[in-house]
This record gives sequence, structure tokens and C-alpha cells, in this order.
Amino acid sequence: MSRSSSPEIAQESPKHAFAGVFALLAPHMAELDRFLQGQLADFEPEIRSMVNYCIDTSGKRIRPALVFLSGWSDTGAVSPELVRAAAVVELVHLATLVHDDIMDAADVRRSRRTAVREFGPTAAVLLGDALFAHALHLATDFPTSEVCAAVSESTRRVCAGEIVQTLRRGSTDVTPADYQRIIELKTAELFRVSCFLGARLGGSEPGYVEAADRFGRHLGVAYQIYDDLADFFGREDSIGKTLGTDLASGKLTLPLFTLLDRLPPFERAALAEEIGGRRPAQPALRLRQMLELGVFAVVEAAVRAEIEAARASLAEWPGRPPTRHLMALGDVLLSQVSTLRPA
Repeated sequence: MSRSSSPEIAQESPKHAFAGVFALLAPHMAELDRFLQGQLADFEPEIRSMVNYCIDTSGKRIRPALVFLSGWSDTGAVSPELVRAAAVVELVHLATLVHDDIMDAADVRRSRRTAVREFGPTAAVLLGDALFAHALHLATDFPTSEVCAAVSESTRRVCAGEIVQTLRRGSTDVTPADYQRIIELKTAELFRVSCFLGARLGGSEPGYVEAADRFGRHLGVAYQIYDDLADFFGREDSIGKTLGTDLASGKLTLPLFTLLDRLPPFERAALAEEIGGRRPAQPALRLRQMLELGVFAVVEAAVRAEIEAARASLAEWPGRPPTRHLMALGDVLLSQVSTLRPA
């Protein structure tokens, strides 16, 4: 798919790629903001300020964007059903971020203090639980149980992915297939269900709903690989969150897999000890080795492969209003990867 296929997004520079999506979705995101702010009154007064802290508007909101774009119509009208579905997936996502930051001991998220740093770990765990619970409550407001069932299942799968990753921390006894499985659960699942809900609530026929579902899963895998790449090659001031946590917390990601494969035996053993927490992590050294051994190109190719698989999912539906915008998201993600590329 060429960049010219979606001019609203494709003309954006890499630095402002996501801004192009928000320009297209501005009315939808504004309605989502109003809807989420309106939910604060449903939370107990004692925690409303904490919930409000979590639902700030500074994030990229990729998952709501997928809901809106998968349900896109010729008119581009804002659908109340899609707004509610977008709110559900965003609240689930925010809950996972709160919990992730606790496990990673992260200080910064969206260019400010994480909830765990702001409120403490005990309160943050329960705050994440409250966000999960309210997301499922909103899902029950749809006329059928389909949305609630889909979101409940996805939430369980996301949690399962995080559990598996947590149990594997500090171990190099993890295969690339294990890594793929973990990121399909913990990240790609919410991308998938966002596209499923958007296409389903947008009135698409079953074949297109299935295609959008597959698209979301592949795009989610690509995004997580990009995120893992950014943990080493990104800059905190531009990414907006604490980086360098994967090696420090013993998470074996694709950049580390690739580096392990390319290091000589002595260095490989030393890196394995860092991953296992048996010696202090040396992120600067590992980044230098990644630069020397061509790790970036290998991981970038994996991102591209998933994006091509995502595009192939929609190749039989070229004329649909959602298709051209969803396809362009691949270009958006690739432009984000390009900002990480070493000079």
C-alpha cells in the first residue's frame, strides 16, 4: 500500500504521524473525551481525582482510533456506539498501563509521573482494578451481550499474557514462539478486539469483521515489537515514558533475542546473567552492541513483516471506507519506527 492511498494521514512527517490520525479523528476523540469525563461521576468521590489522572488526553489513543477507523463510514459521522466501545477499550488499556508500571517500577508515563509513583503501589493496583471493572460495566450497556463477552475475553487474555511474561522474567529459557505468544496476548489482543468491535458495530458483514480482526492482531504484534525496539533505541523525552526497563526487569524481547544470537559465547553468558538479575544491567553497553551487530535492522524487518500481514488481511476489501484508513496505519507505525533508526 503506498503512502498516497490515504492523504489525510500519509502526508504527515514521521515526527507528526500520529497527529495525522488525530486530525482525521478529531471530532471522534473530542466526543470520547466528553464521554470519559462524564464517567467520573460514576466513580466514588474519594477516587475521582485518581481516575481523572489516568484518563488524561495526552496518550496516542491508538485503540480507540482502531475502533473508530474500523467502523468508519462514508460520512465520517461520529457514532455514539463506537464512542462507547472506544471508551471501553481505552479504560481496559489504561488499567493495564497502571498495572504494567507497577511491575516495571516505571517513573514516567505520558511525560508525567506514573500512577504508582503518584499514589503508591497498593492504591495503584486497586485503581487499575476499578478501571477494569468500569470498562466491563460500560460494556453491559450495549443491547446484546456480544460486546461485553468480547471485552471480557480480551481482558482475560491480556492479563494471561502479562502473567506469562511475569513468570518468564529473568529467564533466557524463552523461545521466539513464546515471545510471539506473549505479545499476541498482552498487546495484540486489545488491538484485535478494537478492530472487531469497530467493524461489528459499524455494520460490516461477517467477512469484513473477520478481516479487520486479523488486521488488528497483526498490527498489535507490530506495535509491540516497535515498542520493544523503542525501549533501547528511543528517547524518553520523545517517547514520553520510562525506557530501558526491559533489560532491567528481565524481559526477553526481540531486540535482546537478536543480540543474544549475535554475541560471542562469553558476552552472551554475561548478557544472560544481566537478564537473570545475577549482575547489574548494562543498557549502554548492550545498546552499543546492538548498533555494532545490526540488531535494529533485524527487528525493523519483523515490524514490517507484521504490517504486511496486516495489510494482506484487508487486501480483498480495497473499496471499503475503513480499509484505506486502516491500511494507512501501517505507514504511521513505520514512520514511528524510522524515528528510532540510528543515524
